[in-house]
Amino acid sequence: MFNSKNLSPARLAFFISLIITLLVALFLFFFTRDWQDILITFAVVGIVSYLLIYYVIERFIYRKIKLIYKFISQTKATKREEYFANELLPQKTIEEVRDEVTKWAEERKVEIERLQNNEQFRREFLMNLAHELKTPIFAAQGYIDTLLNGAIHDDNVNITFLQKAGKSIDRLSDLVTDLDEISKIESNQLPINKTAFVIQDLIKDVYEELSQKAMSKKIKFVIKKGCEQDIEVFADMLKIKQVLVNLIENSINYGKENGETNAGVYVVDAKQVFIEITDDGIGINEAQIPRVFERFYRTDSARSRNAGGTGLGLAIVKHIVEAHNHSVTCRSKLDVGTSFGFTLDRE
Repeated sequence: MFNSKNLSPARLAFFISLIITLLVALFLFFFTRDWQDILITFAVVGIVSYLLIYYVIERFIYRKIKLIYKFISQTKATKREEYFANELLPQKTIEEVRDEVTKWAEERKVEIERLQNNEQFRREFLMNLAHELKTPIFAAQGYIDTLLNGAIHDDNVNITFLQKAGKSIDRLSDLVTDLDEISKIESNQLPINKTAFVIQDLIKDVYEELSQKAMSKKIKFVIKKGCEQDIEVFADMLKIKQVLVNLIENSINYGKENGETNAGVYVVDAKQVFIEITDDGIGINEAQIPRVFERFYRTDSARSRNAGGTGLGLAIVKHIVEAHNHSVTCRSKLDVGTSFGFTLDRE
């Protein structure tokens, strides 16, 4: 049965030669009634046209198609060439090859766009990393040079300059530590040791550790009403503590004076718990929320380096939560506040 979507070179050549032969036979029928001549001509024209058309299609057209298919399939001309030529490639119709070429082109387009985005991210990352490294290095260098040029003998400034240089070195050390932490998590060199623990107890421990820092801005720590009942989770307690420290420190750094940081714990279902840290601070522009988990990304001048931190806190949060096979989210509104939430397995 004639099916234009599944024509091999041989079948295509046969149908074309048949049409040509019928036309020639009809032409002879009008000029001669000699059926013997018509049949001989029919046979000769049919065989010759079939062989010629098949040769042209197979040698000059279909082989080009097979070459394209080999290219997109990344098949090499090895000892298996005969197998690909005789068993795999001829089974593909022209329409199928066209569809595969179209699909291949679309995949290459997506891959190119992904590579371009990765290259843009790499450039931004290197630029930000250089800036983050230079800031504490130049600051410490400036203080030390000033001391070496004579200020070391000035009792009014020498201790102050040494303390400021020490803070710059501490910032540089924190930056390197955070980078090392992310690299280990990404390369699975930092194992996740899961245990069962009460998440509210861990939140209270973090609140206690950061209480002095919160007092400097008169920020109040609260566990939301209805979330006080103990809920056990199954996770790496030390790493989840780091997540909570980073999120709660963020709420302090970008919170308002006399503000409030809230922690909520909600049972999603029999398997998951949702933890949310909310502040009533300056908030984040909605357009910038998708990028807040990028390394060193600064949303705006309000969330500047003056607020402290290495710029890697949220990136570490994202990596730790994803290492637990869960995800972290962000909701925010300018001058209203920000909420970061993540899920964990229940005990």
